[in-house]
Formats: sequence, structure tokens, C-alpha cells
Amino acid sequence: MNVLLVEPGYKNKYPPLGLMKISTYHKMKGHNVTFVKGYCKEKRAKKWDRIYIATLFSFYWNYTIKTIKYYKKSVDDKNKIKIGGVLATIMANELEIETGIKPIKGLLNVKGKLGYKNDNIIDTLTPDYSILDQIDYKYPAKDAYFGYMTKGCKRKCPFCAVNIMEPKYIQYIPMKEQIKRVKKKYGEKKDLLLIDNNILASPNFNKIVDEILEMGFYKGAKLNDKLRYVDFNQGLDTRFLTKAKMHRLAELPIKPLRIAFDYYSLRNTYIEKVKWAAECGFIVLSNYILYNYKDTPEELYLRLKINIELNEKFGTQIFSFPMKYVPNNQKNRFYVGHNWNRRYLRGIQCILNATHGVVGPKKKFFQAAFGRNLKEFRRILLMPDDYIIYRSKYESNGAIDWWNTYSILTPKQKRKFHAIIYENDFKNGRDTNDPVINTLLQPYPIIKSKNLKVVHLV
Repeated sequence: MNVLLVEPGYKNKYPPLGLMKISTYHKMKGHNVTFVKGYCKEKRAKKWDRIYIATLFSFYWNYTIKTIKYYKKSVDDKNKIKIGGVLATIMANELEIETGIKPIKGLLNVKGKLGYKNDNIIDTLTPDYSILDQIDYKYPAKDAYFGYMTKGCKRKCPFCAVNIMEPKYIQYIPMKEQIKRVKKKYGEKKDLLLIDNNILASPNFNKIVDEILEMGFYKGAKLNDKLRYVDFNQGLDTRFLTKAKMHRLAELPIKPLRIAFDYYSLRNTYIEKVKWAAECGFIVLSNYILYNYKDTPEELYLRLKINIELNEKFGTQIFSFPMKYVPNNQKNRFYVGHNWNRRYLRGIQCILNATHGVVGPKKKFFQAAFGRNLKEFRRILLMPDDYIIYRSKYESNGAIDWWNTYSILTPKQKRKFHAIIYENDFKNGRDTNDPVINTLLQPYPIIKSKNLKVVHLV
């Protein structure tokens, strides 16, 4: 049997573990397995006995649908195409209507999902790292063991798809033997990347730490004279993080330590946990800062500012990655949260374009990008795209004059101006019969640009 594994051609940080495990399963049966990322005319021209297509987030809808249709004629029966993953689980009905193929929902831990008697073992199999050598694309996360030591999450956060994908919380999954098998078959990996969604919720947390230490990941451990690191990649839940657990984490060579900071209301808890981290010797920390959900733009700024202040206070280096919320069933990235508008979201996008998606630990850097205070931050978000991205170029070449003009607007003029720019759509022109507002609108593009590149590694 000839099997084709397909991952759509979007840019993503981690290799497709599901496809890697499916590869292991088919090779156990003696089948030939080929992996491709994106479109490939050569692979498309062949007839395959089976094709598996992975899906990720819903906003990759167009990428995913085009990929499925691209390979649809590469089998003699559409039932030989198996589609699984996040999007396939969350939007199964829409996907079937669009492609005519019934998706496979959830994990491969139930018999019969792929039509084999023992296919329920797939989720527990060792990933096939060798398929990654078949493609040119290089995942940013490399030279690492990938896996889970728990599954699911005890939280029910409405913005998260984990409880749909992994509804049952599994509090401990042994990994030591899998690491041994990977090492024997594919060579030893330098780092350990754990994709657990809430490892701190496990009552077996101490057992998990002990096993990681036994696997050779301890402070100062090296492979080929290079320091080894552990990365709990999904972020640690501060509400489950005790001082005792922080001390246990400090036994591991974690870099960076990722602590979740999803809500401004949790700031006191977050600050306390960063203090503990600093006391335990953690210097490099990181977090995704969720925005465009139930927060306000001001709360995004204040969370970022807290990280800068903590760096100054504790000597840490916290790198923040603002992550725009998009509903799990949204087919694009255009969602606008209740407390946001298109201009503010565009403004954040412009700032992150200039900073390559990351907010560094330095105060000077932060203030230059986001402003010294909330007033400056709000001003920056309102400014035309070029004035935000190329701040130094336009500071004395239009930006100051723009702000001075904005500052003299009456309340009535501001309401009129905001009503226009909050939609961030200027294709209907700039003539408002108000010469002052017309002057302010001049630097904004008439046609809304869609070619602004922002770093999105998921």
C-alpha cells in the first residue's frame, strides 16, 4: 500500500505529530509512506491507496480546503482520503459540505476511526521523525523530542479548543520508553518540547518532573557540548502554580519559562508567580498575551507594561507575544472583539510588524513601540499605517503635524473622525465636507491593504 501524508503549506512552528504517528502505524504494516507539505505536482499526479490530510486552526480554512481539493483526484475513491486535526474536529460539518469528505474527529484512540481493527493505538505510538527529511520546509522547533506527558485540560476556557479535541483529562503519560525508541531509531535529540495543555493540573506533577530528570534533562545537561533545554510550550497555568511546584520546575533546564497571562484580572497572581520564578533562578520567561477577546486595548498595554516593570524589578527577561483571539470556528483572521475595532487591531498589527511579532524585555524598546503611557498608546493606534511602522522616518515628516491637527478637533469632529477610521476602510474616499478631517485622512490608504506581513508561528 502507498500512503501519502499531507500538511497544508501554511507556516507553522511544530511538525504534525498526528501524521508522524500515522506514518509509524502504516510502516508497522509494511506500507510505503510519503510526506509532503503543501502542493506538489509530482505527488498529485500519482494514484495513492490512502491520503491523510492534517488540519490546524480554523483561520487556515482556505489553505486547507484548497489543499484537500488539490489532492482529491489522487485517489480513485474519496473515502480513501482521511482528514483530521483541529479544524476537522471543530468544523466537521462545514468541511464535509465543502469537500464531500467526512472528517475524522478527535484523537486516534478509538477503534475503527481509520478502518483498522487496532487503529486505536495510533495516539500512543512513537512519532516517525524520518518523514520530516522528505520535505524542504524546516520547522522552527527542531532537534527536539516532541510529546505529551498529560492530555487535555481541567479548565473550560471558552476561547480554547482543547476540551473539544481532548475532552478527557489524562493526568500522566509515561514518556521515557518513547524517548528511548526515538533515540535508537532516529538519533538522540538535544531538547525536550512538551505540548501539554495544562501539566500543572496533574496530581502526578512530581512524578513527571522526576521522569524528565531521569531522561537526562537536568540543569547543566549537555548533548554534543550544547546545553539541553526543556520547553513546556503551551504556557503554565498560574492558578495551579504553587511555590513548591516552582521549585520543582527549577530543577529542570527550562528555557524559556512560559507563564500564561491571558487576563488582566489575574495580574496579582501573575506578578506573584514571576517573583517566585525569579527567586528560583529563572531569567528568561515568555508568554502569549491574548488580546481581542474580552479585554480592552488598554488592558493589553497594561499587561505588556507589567512585564517591562517586572524585568526592571527582578532582573528577568520576559518576552511577550501578543496573540490575537479568533473564534475556533472563524474561517479567517478578521474577527473584531467587543471592545476593539478594526483600526485598533490594524494598529497593533502595524506595531508587531515593526517588532517582528515580539515585545522585548527592554523598557526603551517597549516605549518606542507602544508609547510611554496609555495616552500615547491610544494615539499610536489611531495613526496611519506608515506613521506607525516607520516611526522614525515620519516623526518629523507628517506624524507630528497629524497629531497636532488631531489634537485640535472638537468632540463632535472626533466622533465623526473615529467613526470613519475605526472601520479601517477608506475605499469610499476621504471627502467628509470637513477640511480638517479631510487633512487627517490623507495619509490613510484609499484601498485597505492586505499585504502587510505579520509573524504568526503556531
